[in-house]
Amino acid sequence: MATRKELRRSYTFDEVALVPGAVTINPDEVDISWSIGDLKFALPVMAAAMDAVVDPTFAVSLGKMGGLAVLNLDGLQTKFADPMGAFAEIAAAPQEQATAVLQKLYQGPVKPDLIGERIQSIKKRGVVVAASTIPMNARQYGPIAKEAGVDIFVVQSTVTSARHVSRRMPELSFQQFCKEMGLPVIVGNCVSYQAASELMEAGAAGLLIGVGPGAACTSREVLGVGVPQVTATIDAAAAREDYYTRTGRYVAIITDGGMRTGGDVCKAFASGADAVMLGSAFAQAEEAPGQGFQWGMATPHANLPRGTRIRTGRTGTLQQILFGPTSRTDGTQNLIGALRTSMGVCGAANLREMQRTEMVIAPAFRTEGKIWQLRGG
Repeated sequence: MATRKELRRSYTFDEVALVPGAVTINPDEVDISWSIGDLKFALPVMAAAMDAVVDPTFAVSLGKMGGLAVLNLDGLQTKFADPMGAFAEIAAAPQEQATAVLQKLYQGPVKPDLIGERIQSIKKRGVVVAASTIPMNARQYGPIAKEAGVDIFVVQSTVTSARHVSRRMPELSFQQFCKEMGLPVIVGNCVSYQAASELMEAGAAGLLIGVGPGAACTSREVLGVGVPQVTATIDAAAAREDYYTRTGRYVAIITDGGMRTGGDVCKAFASGADAVMLGSAFAQAEEAPGQGFQWGMATPHANLPRGTRIRTGRTGTLQQILFGPTSRTDGTQNLIGALRTSMGVCGAANLREMQRTEMVIAPAFRTEGKIWQLRGG
């Protein structure tokens, strides 16, 4: 008799809740710092390598606040000496033409000299510089970025594995690449225990966890692949703990995508994350270059777009989104305040303790006792 395929239940942020601790801590006294390699950051927050989110100016602003922004080396910042016209064209495009406009603008080649210029423009402002490219371009852009002074290099695609089979192009050896770069290399994206384990073995200093949860991403609709973020983070964190026990080397788990509110961010850490990567949340900042719009890195793909342009609007400054003050009650601003308060309520003095916070399945929590909110009054 053939073995029958069985499905396991997986969970996203809307389906779980955190259990308060037996001891509570003053939110001002919790430690939310995290490290990757020898670099330590005051805020466990990264800005996604999306053109609508990160340009050199935004990277400097977030860096000075204690976070880390990742510059996309495959995008508009390295294709145009002055990309502002491209951003304006994207913002002005009717919705039905937006993807075609993106495809046209992204057709041009990356100019290697702009890679160095963009990295140096951030570096000279005294903040940590992180830059990202797809695996196919890592061998070419990695050395250029390193020479320009990049501190962290990110190799990222929709789905990344340590073993890639292809007759047409040589496989990128992450083990060799990480060794040659000689600086922390973050690799993503993955969602399974096995893939995470193998990428750790290959030398990654951090892993991006998430396939398809982003607000502008359509990979789950187009390709049918992905695992809800709570389960994906839990599985990757389990791989991290097993790898750390076996080797003594700690690899950071970074939940990437699908987080809209402070509550989502808090649940990512309780699932096992060391940091979170945000895209649309930051696209709403006045400092973001997208002019109130956001699109995924795979949206401009010439043959198989896996994303869409969305209107996020500009809801506040980066300061408000991270630290407040805010009058919004939907949890989309003062994300750091929410994290500190949640950690205090859960009795977690630091992020490692937050990772051990008890979670429960709560499929009805959005409607539980919320009848007046649902009525809009």
